[in-house]
Amino acid sequence: MNAPAAIRKGRKFDDVLAGARTIFMRDGFEGASVDDIARAAGVSKATLYSYFPDKRMLFMEIARHECNRMAEATLEVVDFSAPPREVMTTTATSLLRFLLSDFSLQMFRICAAESGRFPELGQAFYKSGPEMGRNRMVEYLKIAIARGELAADDPDMMAEQFSELCKAKLWTRAIFGVQTEFSDTEINDVVSEAVETTLARYGA
Repeated sequence: MNAPAAIRKGRKFDDVLAGARTIFMRDGFEGASVDDIARAAGVSKATLYSYFPDKRMLFMEIARHECNRMAEATLEVVDFSAPPREVMTTTATSLLRFLLSDFSLQMFRICAAESGRFPELGQAFYKSGPEMGRNRMVEYLKIAIARGELAADDPDMMAEQFSELCKAKLWTRAIFGVQTEFSDTEINDVVSEAVETTLARYGA
């Protein structure tokens, strides 16, 4: 599975994604074998190859699919006409819970481990996750600035700062395996501090 090729969708496409997700999360990128992925997906190797001739493309499609699913779930509960505090609180809560999820943590570890040999893995995850999330946050910030609810000359930097504040304390503990379970109180505390700090700096 080395030569890049176009992704082809078919009846078993979702099964392949689900099976590959399970194996990548369990074994990492390098350790994930085609045989195990096909077995977990309940398909033949021929079917797997017909959809994804390159293992990297399969990994990147999983990243895109999962990040899109998280973004769509967030958009369903965010009301961009609401005040900044409400929008930021909802967004920060969704973001932090995603960052602390087993999927997100394992994807980060895989991308970091493979960055030297396969930088395109990290680039794809960044584009599907952090970059997409930042762009959507910037869209909202521009609206809030235009309404006079926030005061910022650089909404891109504001969005970057906000996302970093959401990673304070808990994400670092999670990525290094220092802490594996997080209470609602811990999550809410980080979210509250991120929102209050951002509003203290940029509130109109």
